[in-house]
Amino acid sequence: MRKIEKPWGYEEIWAETDKYVGKILTILPNHRLSLQYHEKKEETIYVLEGRLIVWHSEDENDLTHIEKGGVYHVKPNTVHRFGSFINHCKLLEVSTPELDDVVRLADDYKR
Repeated sequence: MRKIEKPWGYEEIWAETDKYVGKILTILPNHRLSLQYHEKKEETIYVLEGRLIVWHSEDENDLTHIEKGGVYHVKPNTVHRFGSFINHCKLLEVSTPELDDVVRLADDYKR
């Protein structure tokens, strides 16, 4: 397993082939990923621990809460941002292999 530190927590890549990638993402309390979309990458998220917050636009009120055991699917060109508030959130992500396919629209960490 390959662990990659991120400003919002870390991700662990547990499977990587030319057809799919499997990751576990840990989002620290009061952190979130960039507001982004993917041109080709498609992913499905399963919430392992905590409560996931998903933003759908730059409007801070345009969000959905997904509880432990919930699933969220991201198709290409879908704007999204994942985050966690009070507790950490752990996600299982399975996606197509385009790991560098990230178009950032906004980022708390100025990346």
